Amino acid sequence: MSTAKSACILCECNCGIEVTLDGRRLAKISGDKEHPASAGYTCEKALRLDRYQNGRDRLTSPLRRRPDGSYEEIDWDTAITEIARRLEVIRDAHGGDKIFFYGGGGQGNHLGTTYNRAFQAAVGARYYSNALAQEKTGEMWVDGKLYGGHTKGDFEHAEVVVFVGKNPWQSHSFPRARPTLRQISADPGRSMVVIDPKRTETADLADFHLQVKPGTDAWCLAAILGVLVQEDLVDKAFLAEHTTGADAVLAELSDVDVPAFADACGVPESQLRAAARRIGAASSVCTYEDLGIQQSIHSTLCSYLNKLQWILTGNFGKPGAMYLHSSFVPLAGSNTSAAAKPSRVTPVTGARIIAGLVPCNSIAEEILTDHPDRFRAMWLDSVNPAHSLADSPTFRRALDALDLVVVVDVAFTETARHADYVLPAASQFEKCEATFFNVEFPHNAFQLRAPLFDPLPGTLPEPEIYARLMRELGTVAEATLDRLRAAGREDFAQAFFTEVAADPRLMGLAPYVLYETLGPELPAGMSGAASLWGAAHLCAQANPDSVRRAGFTGDGLEPGEKLFEAVLTRRSGVTFTVDEWEHVWNYVRREDRRFTIALPELLAELRALSGEHPGKTSAEFPFVLSAGERRAFTANTIFRDPRWRRRDTDGALFISPADADRLGIATGDHVTLTTARGSIDTPVAVNDRMQQGHLSLPNGMGVDYPADGADPVHGARTTTGVAPNELTDLDWRDPFAGTPWHKHVPAKLEPVRR
Repeated sequence: MSTAKSACILCECNCGIEVTLDGRRLAKISGDKEHPASAGYTCEKALRLDRYQNGRDRLTSPLRRRPDGSYEEIDWDTAITEIARRLEVIRDAHGGDKIFFYGGGGQGNHLGTTYNRAFQAAVGARYYSNALAQEKTGEMWVDGKLYGGHTKGDFEHAEVVVFVGKNPWQSHSFPRARPTLRQISADPGRSMVVIDPKRTETADLADFHLQVKPGTDAWCLAAILGVLVQEDLVDKAFLAEHTTGADAVLAELSDVDVPAFADACGVPESQLRAAARRIGAASSVCTYEDLGIQQSIHSTLCSYLNKLQWILTGNFGKPGAMYLHSSFVPLAGSNTSAAAKPSRVTPVTGARIIAGLVPCNSIAEEILTDHPDRFRAMWLDSVNPAHSLADSPTFRRALDALDLVVVVDVAFTETARHADYVLPAASQFEKCEATFFNVEFPHNAFQLRAPLFDPLPGTLPEPEIYARLMRELGTVAEATLDRLRAAGREDFAQAFFTEVAADPRLMGLAPYVLYETLGPELPAGMSGAASLWGAAHLCAQANPDSVRRAGFTGDGLEPGEKLFEAVLTRRSGVTFTVDEWEHVWNYVRREDRRFTIALPELLAELRALSGEHPGKTSAEFPFVLSAGERRAFTANTIFRDPRWRRRDTDGALFISPADADRLGIATGDHVTLTTARGSIDTPVAVNDRMQQGHLSLPNGMGVDYPADGADPVHGARTTTGVAPNELTDLDWRDPFAGTPWHKHVPAKLEPVRR
């Protein structure tokens, strides 16, 4: 047995882990104490990662769909050649913009995405999306308009923390989440505010649990802001020095009817005012919003109001407050302009594209039409949208309507069963890999994970898959690649930038070019890291002082070269930027370094709240279903083996005691859960954390798994739990960002008598 360093792949924290290897098994997993961000901490979910690595659903050969819908194994050369030819036919007949790309590696598999983007450039694709477009794009738009970047909070040192639609006890999202929550709760000088319709584990630790009615977060947040403004608890000096548009915002909030808004959200006015006053009086405040509001009513407005809590009180750029940060590789595009300008939109429905991402609820609509600009082909990388996106029946129909569907994945997923070709990828522990969730300040860290095993026979790492396709397409002249190969490691940088200057098209293809030329010069098993050479240089150019403070000094290209070498060799990760708190203003993407806080579209939506009836239930559908709750034993669906769960193994529907009594049901009983989209049968669990009229189903359930000894493609399979997106509807979405309202689905229940 031996030990190696790696990282967890189940949430965006990507905590460092130390793994004891026994053959091809992850025999023992513990936190990596040398990891610069997690420092030895990990939750219990990471300890079960062998269930992913050695799942019996692994694919070991490319698959091609037969005319009868069954699948046959083919060799890699055949798969690459046939796929390349079919893509060329679609591109030449309809344009490369009709080839739609979806995916990008989930929570732990981002390195291949750099090569995916080069492949998109090679085929002329223009439209792309991933799961962020059903979660975070409303917040991204707000961030872009306010200050042009992504913010995070210094929760470890904050006097007051505010969680909005967020339960970090289960979903984590910042380093050492559970110890930090305990420390805040135990400190009499600190306070925690939780806005959530459910009494979560985090709410148990809070000083203020503002238990809103489902879907009324906007009224609650607006009331808090109303108290801050009307009781003169805002930081006027901060607003004068660091913002524009404050007068318009303050005037709007001065008119908020706090008692009426408190009544609308179901929170006692006295409790709401007390929480607002605690926020206003604190020396430091940071907030965290998550899917509880980002997939609910008024989601984009809620993101705006949440951020105004810390902006109006001046809680930015100091210990315990909010910050902007560097990035090693940006996860998505961003709108960095405060100016109003036309948004880029989708070709058929005209849906707003935010941060370069097509709204997930619009994808099927861009396919199921006879419009000449409809998507004709879809490439899916390490994603399962037939299960994970809204309205699964409609999405499956959209997949079947395409001229070509290609899936790259480790398993024969629900989406793979609608593909023309399935390409088996190496697992995340069988190749060098990384994630781009690098969001810390004042020290930001990045970890390149070395492979723990050779790829399973028959599989390939994504960089090699995309390289073979681009070779087949003749994407870059071999003479260009030969000149770069001949340059050698020492002179490579000069040679590369000379070639790019001569042919700027190569910049969009850089990951492929680097893989073919620099990749063979890298240590064994690390050729996939070649694209990070470019990332290291771009990072050093974008953040020169911060990178130098991290120890990567020198002239010209030298800091970028040193940073890349450190990324390659430091197994626990690299601190790539070092800042002081006064440097945080350098990350505000405005010439005047001021926040632009008056957003007319959202101020109008705020104004309209006073005349709107909160909630979307009806006599026919009297319950609110929150679809996709993170629980102790749910994670993303790369965990397909149900045996990893120790509790709540079937993913029961949570219901309040009052509702259970009224319906005459008990824990373990089954009910028919019905929405406007469909019905499912599910077990229930009576849970006193739920308020009356509120239901929840967990995420990560409703996927199937091969029976013991069964073939992963053609054998018998068993499904555990229910898939929430059999119940959700494409039309149920935020009108601004197009994000789905998964956390506010009107529903009804009927007991199943057996």
